[in-house]
Formats: sequence, structure tokens, C-alpha cells
Amino acid sequence: MNFENLIVTKENGQSEPFSLQKFRNSLSRANASQEQIDQLVVTLESKLFPGITTREIYKMASQILRSHSPGNAARFSLKKAIMELGPSGFPFERFIAKLFEHKGFSTEVGLVLQGHCISHEIDVLGKKGNELMLVECKYHNQAGVYVDVKVSMYIHSRFQDLLDNHLLDKQHTQFTGWIATNSKFSDDATTFGLCKGMHLLGWNFPSGDSIKDWIDESGLYPITCLSTLSSAEKKFLLENEMVLAKDLTGPGDWLAKAGIKQGRVSGIRTEIEGLVLANR
Repeated sequence: MNFENLIVTKENGQSEPFSLQKFRNSLSRANASQEQIDQLVVTLESKLFPGITTREIYKMASQILRSHSPGNAARFSLKKAIMELGPSGFPFERFIAKLFEHKGFSTEVGLVLQGHCISHEIDVLGKKGNELMLVECKYHNQAGVYVDVKVSMYIHSRFQDLLDNHLLDKQHTQFTGWIATNSKFSDDATTFGLCKGMHLLGWNFPSGDSIKDWIDESGLYPITCLSTLSSAEKKFLLENEMVLAKDLTGPGDWLAKAGIKQGRVSGIRTEIEGLVLANR
């Protein structure tokens, strides 16, 4: 069976025609060559069947791609890797903070600030020049989940309560409020958030300036992208606040702390280099 007229099952259980062009674009963004993409499509066509899930297609593609280029396979599986930052949202908050640090902010994670009416736990606070920024992170470990308008309204009211209690000072006179999610925003959540002057950062929103765009531009890939690490090793590293693949090769010898034997280190470093450096 080929991709033409293939009906697939999405993560939410709905059926729809498979978009081969979207699939090719995803492979291209992962730095796969045109020859690799063409070969992969041909290989996959022999494995297709009506009703196959998009998850199965992308999983098979990732496995095939990994045999040629682990770095490209990791980039291709980035959305799944972000979902594996859980089960709690705390590693995702630290990851978002790292992305903002790349944008020039100094950041703090998990603060409690007093508002005019009540206190509020803030996921990420950032400062740059005269700007003070607050980010509310909405992490989901399942596909097909949206940030709805009630969330946008709730977050806006929290930010406003903090501003009503003199959040800004003489040094920081400009405020920006953000909602960051690894999923999508509903249409109403987007309309309300933007109408109220909030910044929305989703997996693929805004177009060209989304989380996946920030990651590709910065090279700040999460450790969950790495196929050379076991689930237990990733869990240990995340519990010790290590979220970036590139940091595993820096000071601290975190690979050894995770119990990784010396014989595996070279392969892990090779995958990290292929993941981080290929887009530079």
C-alpha cells in the first residue's frame, strides 16, 4: 500500500487522510536529506495498512532514520521527547526557562509571589533590561490536549493580581506575561490571550516563532531526545534538574553520575554532537 489515499487514525481517535507533504516537511526539518526522505517513504509504504495511527508511522520513521543518523532521528522525534519531560511539569518549566535564557533573560523557576488578593506560584520569572516577564507553563504528556480559554482567563487574572500589588518597580517598568505549552491553544484561548496582551508560545504557535522553532534555532534539545540513554537514566538526570542534552558533555560529569559506563560515553557524545551541532 502507498501513501496516496491512505486514511490514518490521529492521536485523538479521529480518522483523516494522511498528509505525505507534511510528513516530508517534518523529515526535512530534522535535517534529513532529500535522498533519505525518498528512501524512507519507499521503505514505509510496504508497512502501511488502512487505519494505521500517525504515532505508528512516525515511530517507524524514527527507527529507520536512527540507523542512518541518530541526531536527525532525535530532532524528528522532538515532540514526543518534550512529552517525556514528565510526568510532572517541573522539568518542562526548567526547559522553558533555558529557552528564555537563550533569549537573554535571567530566570528563576518555581517562585511564590504575593498578589493584591492572594499569593501565586509562578513557573518562570525572567528579567532583561527594564523588562520583567512571567511565564505560566502548561505541560501535557498526551497528544490532542488543548489549552482552552478558561486557562487563558485564569492566568490573565493571576498576572493582573500580581500587577495590582506593585509587581513592577523602578528598575523593571515593562511587563510581559506568557503562556507556554507543549500542545496547542484553542481558538478562543488564542483570541482572548492576544486580546489581553499576553504572549502565547505553543508547540507550533506562533508560526515561525514557536517552541519547536526556538529549539531548532538555539540547539537546546532536551535529554529525552537521546536514544542512547535508557528511561531510568533520563529519569535520574531530570530528577537532578538536568534537562539539556548539551549540558551532559559539560562540567559535572553527569554521565558518570547517572551510572553510565565509560564504554557507552563515546556513543552518547556522538549522538549529542549530531543533535546539537547539525543545525549550526
